[in-house]
Amino acid sequence: MKVSLILTTYNCLENLKLTLDAINNQSYEDIEVVVKDGGSTDGTINYIREMASSFKYPIVWKSEKDTGIYDALNKGIEMSSGDIIAICNDLLTSNTVVEQFVDAIIKNNVDGVHSDLVYKDGDRVVRYWKMGEGKISNGWMPGHPTLYLKREIYEKYGLYDTRYRIAADYEFIVRILKDDEVKLAYIPEVLISMYYNGTSNSSVKAYWNSIKESYRALKQNHVRFPSLLIIKRTLKVFFQFMKASKAN
Repeated sequence: MKVSLILTTYNCLENLKLTLDAINNQSYEDIEVVVKDGGSTDGTINYIREMASSFKYPIVWKSEKDTGIYDALNKGIEMSSGDIIAICNDLLTSNTVVEQFVDAIIKNNVDGVHSDLVYKDGDRVVRYWKMGEGKISNGWMPGHPTLYLKREIYEKYGLYDTRYRIAADYEFIVRILKDDEVKLAYIPEVLISMYYNGTSNSSVKAYWNSIKESYRALKQNHVRFPSLLIIKRTLKVFFQFMKASKAN
């Protein structure tokens, strides 16, 4: 099964280099790298062009302005051709990560897979996301950067709703998982190391805006008791930060 790894970037050349280097060391053979750049001016375009001619895997790329990360993700998905799609803007923690995700989907005959992840600021672990298995109705949420999904899930449920500026990934996950029809396997290992500079974790204000958008996403998808679920989710996040703090 071909895996399309969707990368979005805008003036983040150093992170892009690290992510592509991790991809280039993967053991899985059938990978397509899709890079949607937002019109960078820091040398990113020249770097992508250089890598596209020498990279281990084929690179499909485009550089043009977009309206934000979720618009870029949608365009990247539309550019892709893989049987499995994953958002890959962070680090893969070993050279077998993609292989592990694909094997889990095939062996369990499911629609997708997720794993544990860490948020890192340099070498320091800021947050340890160990969610296990659960249900949206209990405040559970798989880590979006670890989510590998079959293409037909996007074809059935649609792409990211760009009316959300911070929590479109949350709304998408709620949309596909709220009815328990999409089945996910779970790998209880840290397979993704996430850069700690995302849209929803860049400041207290951003996190508060994320909470408000998450509440809206639950209401939009007719999930019961949205306020209670937001509280449960916030507590889970708090304990993830506390666990990381004790580990450092």
